[in-house]
Amino acid sequence: MKVGFIGLGAMGSAMASNLIKAGHEVTVWNRSPGATEPLVSLGAKAVRSADRAAQGEVLFSMLANDQAARDIFFAGDLLSGMDKGTIHVNHATISLALARELAQAHAQHGLEYVAAPVFGRPDVAAAGKLNILAAGKPAVIERVRPLLDAMGSRIWPLGEAPERANVVKIAGNFMLGAAIESMAEASALARAHGVSAADFLEVMTSTLFAAPAYQGYGKLIAEQRYTPAGFALPLGYKDIGLALAAADASRVPLPLAGLLRDSLLEALSAGDENVDWSILAQVAARRAHLDERGL
Repeated sequence: MKVGFIGLGAMGSAMASNLIKAGHEVTVWNRSPGATEPLVSLGAKAVRSADRAAQGEVLFSMLANDQAARDIFFAGDLLSGMDKGTIHVNHATISLALARELAQAHAQHGLEYVAAPVFGRPDVAAAGKLNILAAGKPAVIERVRPLLDAMGSRIWPLGEAPERANVVKIAGNFMLGAAIESMAEASALARAHGVSAADFLEVMTSTLFAAPAYQGYGKLIAEQRYTPAGFALPLGYKDIGLALAAADASRVPLPLAGLLRDSLLEALSAGDENVDWSILAQVAARRAHLDERGL
């Protein structure tokens, strides 16, 4: 199938590579052209503008945030140049408001739209084992299912309204952030009483919390391995903000999300930009002055 892919960060590049390996004709574009080179070496065609990547049967996008999506699809007027009936599969984690706006704009231009945010870090994406949330017209999702199958281990249909997939993604990332924050604070408590974070987290992730999210992030915290970022701190901060915005719109109190946002903001204010959001463990340790106490 002839497809385009725009947004080639760590996740987008890994996902596009699996489409190429599955035998699809993939055209790629990224704001920073250097990101296209590894995909070209795999057989992709790189183009100089987003509109030229949107000339296939399906366009995939994995952009960083609402503003990037607005710049491409609205300010850049990408939708006007796409052939009617083209399917856009949007993998980005965006606000519910923008999800609804994009769905309406695509319909006005005679285009099909599927929201398909994913769960999984770049290594999972590279292995083609993402969990892909999908919301849109059932028939359209079925048309792109072979493409999604090339990138994921399971597709989770969530109804026709695209924002349904986005709210599940946002809520899921809130749960991940809360898990990291709890491990960060609990590890600081254990350290303050002479138990290393590694020993404490080995016990927890082998017994009470023997689940992938705890085991994966627990390992990063235990090893203090925050680079390279599998999920960068600014993105985590952005997603918790999306959760709070969605909660505000529907009058759902999320007190824990407010605390988590403040912890992420504290990490950002310390200059921790290009790190994984599991850096929250350092925030908890700083608050307890553990290093100053030699713990």
